[in-house]
Amino acid sequence: MKASLSMAPVNIFRHGADEEKAETARLSSFVGAIAIGDLVKSTLGPKGMDKILLSGGKGGTVTVTNDGATILKAIGVDNPAAKVLVDMSKVQDDEVGDGTTSVTVLAAELLREAELLIARKIHPQTIISGWRKATLAAREALRDAAADHSNDPARFQEDLLNISRTTLSSKLLTHHKDHFAKLAVDAVMRLKGSGNLEAIHVIKKLGASLTDSYLDEGFLLDKKIGVNQPKRLENANILIANTGMDTDKIKIFGSRVRVDSTAKVAEIELAEKQKMKEKVDRILKHGINCFINRQLIYNYPEQLFAQAGVMAIEHADFAGVERLALVTGGEITSTFDHPELVKLGRCKLIEEVMIGEDTLIHFSGVAMGEACTVVLRGATQQILDEAERSLHDALCVLAQTTSFPGGRVLCPFKIPHHQPDL
Repeated sequence: MKASLSMAPVNIFRHGADEEKAETARLSSFVGAIAIGDLVKSTLGPKGMDKILLSGGKGGTVTVTNDGATILKAIGVDNPAAKVLVDMSKVQDDEVGDGTTSVTVLAAELLREAELLIARKIHPQTIISGWRKATLAAREALRDAAADHSNDPARFQEDLLNISRTTLSSKLLTHHKDHFAKLAVDAVMRLKGSGNLEAIHVIKKLGASLTDSYLDEGFLLDKKIGVNQPKRLENANILIANTGMDTDKIKIFGSRVRVDSTAKVAEIELAEKQKMKEKVDRILKHGINCFINRQLIYNYPEQLFAQAGVMAIEHADFAGVERLALVTGGEITSTFDHPELVKLGRCKLIEEVMIGEDTLIHFSGVAMGEACTVVLRGATQQILDEAERSLHDALCVLAQTTSFPGGRVLCPFKIPHHQPDL
């Protein structure tokens, strides 16, 4: 009885699970990884082509891009090896910002060659050992080719421009790479080696052409100043909040209030206004002249702020508020009972500016002096989105170069014209 039990097959997999072994599993991995490489390799290089991605559903959006990470994020894969390459591309995008297509294509081609070596009965560990030796040799070659021009500002800036042009050569911005290369270098040089890309804000505005894009010193918030409030403010003390101004307001929608007379309705409205006024008074005790809220402010509190000479800005997008708090040196708060514990943001000047037909709020002289805003212009939303992705890649590469110890430029290679196409 014991012998028969030990010989019986035991199913350790859940229902519907498949198992692949030996050559079948290896071949499946090769096929999946190589397929991912073939998918994105047509986007690689100066002659690479864009892909059109259409999301499903009723409100399907169209994305036109040649960015490897964007393409691979949008597709669903079941093959384990393919998933490894997709994850590798995401890590490359997070850590470096550029080269997402290159690492995917390189890994796929290495596996394509490994498949031939496996067919010749070469053990996988032998192949891996060879790759590790090749990696060490490649790193050594890069170190030998690296140039340190940090002591020569003119040459160092020219190196940065060349790096930026190289990054943009395979992007949508290739026809305007000189303009955007200078724009990216100017933005990164303002960081003074910190490499903190959070200080660089990118906003997109439809209209004009790509060459009308520019770098603005300071911070631009895509909102409007409230009615009857100062449109220009010097030496601003800014309270940045994420709070509901109608916390104590009765929600009329979906509820019923039964009263005996219209006087009772007036009493309810008066009580609501009193609660709002108390909250505004607590906010004003912070000694501010500018209040920026992530949520709505509503008409009555806005009127109270106007009477107090305080600039009030409502419904600011969350990403914009977070970045504004960073560059002005303030903190986002939700309660106002202890003004002494709240860290206010500060800047020298707040004013409205016009970009095309849109009105934005400009913050200049912010606490984080390196803060700046890149304003992208373009004819369509797809062009603007791809331009932002392209510029992001250039900014990431430049930020890593300038923050590298000694400011070494690691890849200032020039391929001789007589060499064949790579």
